Amino acid sequence: MVAILSRKIEFPPATSADRDGLVAVGGDLSVERLLLAYRSGIFPWPIFHDDLMTWFSPDPRAILELDQLHVSRSLTKVLRRGTFEISINQDFSAVVDGCGAPAPDRPSTWITREMKQAYLRLHREGYAHSVEARVEGTLVGGLYGVAIGGFFAGESMFSTVTNASKVALVALVERLRSRGFALLDIQQTTPHLVSMGASEVPRKRYLQRLGEALDLSCRFD
Repeated sequence: MVAILSRKIEFPPATSADRDGLVAVGGDLSVERLLLAYRSGIFPWPIFHDDLMTWFSPDPRAILELDQLHVSRSLTKVLRRGTFEISINQDFSAVVDGCGAPAPDRPSTWITREMKQAYLRLHREGYAHSVEARVEGTLVGGLYGVAIGGFFAGESMFSTVTNASKVALVALVERLRSRGFALLDIQQTTPHLVSMGASEVPRKRYLQRLGEALDLSCRFD
């Protein structure tokens, strides 16, 4: 049975999710609640937009193994050319805006005004981070997510120029590797992410690895 959250900062076990991965409805987007959700293997996904917050823990769970990133020959050439300038946490707000902007294949997104404000608060507290890709100083792609211990939850990415989001993802993985992170959560697979090595693991195994990653002392920035 799906839980209805109260003002108390708590969640039922992720394993209580229904067949669609829905764990709970209601609650707020405070820093405390969001951090508890991620630590519990749960993430917010407002399928009803701002009317009612919904929280998910799908089974299986999509991840990208840090040692299994696939970089195609064409992308390798792009990286060697140095077409894109990569930065970290230089324009978090603009990256979230880019991820939430309508696109031809995505007329609307789950990134509501309230969601953006929530992740800006996480960013100010040092938990949410962005990777930006620019061409001649203009932001053309990027991604953002949440880092806790040795765990990184990738939330969304965008691109207005071919390969921009892929280059940002490569930069993210390199950064996580160099800083000893153990788990990159991408929640659900897409053809784009599968082409770069994404895979799925049973939720039980995901929760085990999440616990191990959270015990690590890693710094993203």
